[in-house]
Amino acid sequence: MNAKGTFVTFGWTPQEPYDVVDGAALAFVTLSKTFEGDLAGSGAVTMIVSSSEREDSRSYVAMERVSCTLGGRTGTFVLQHNAVSNEGDDSLTCTVVPGSGTGELTGLRGALQIHIAPDGSHSYTFDYEL
Repeated sequence: MNAKGTFVTFGWTPQEPYDVVDGAALAFVTLSKTFEGDLAGSGAVTMIVSSSEREDSRSYVAMERVSCTLGGRTGTFVLQHNAVSNEGDDSLTCTVVPGSGTGELTGLRGALQIHIAPDGSHSYTFDYEL
């Protein structure tokens, strides 16, 4: 199955880096999301961000608890994010953590793709199985 829609982020709370070595820093960030479309609900994200002195090179890993209605079913699940930006060469994967689905989303599997438009707006496509 496939879900499509948009989302907005808010409540970014970056913390001061907890580790810095030769300009490479590690820091925690938390934020929230509101999803609209085929997946409607909210997300709570906790991430670890690695940045360097090079503006176009950074990465993050994150866990996101999504509370939503998906395909007419209500429940929660966890997405694992892995993102790398290397001098403009970007990769991002968001995978449903196996066994994390609850309620009517028990047994959910899949991967969510995040798309960022030139104007900075965010959308998603979510290929999943229940």
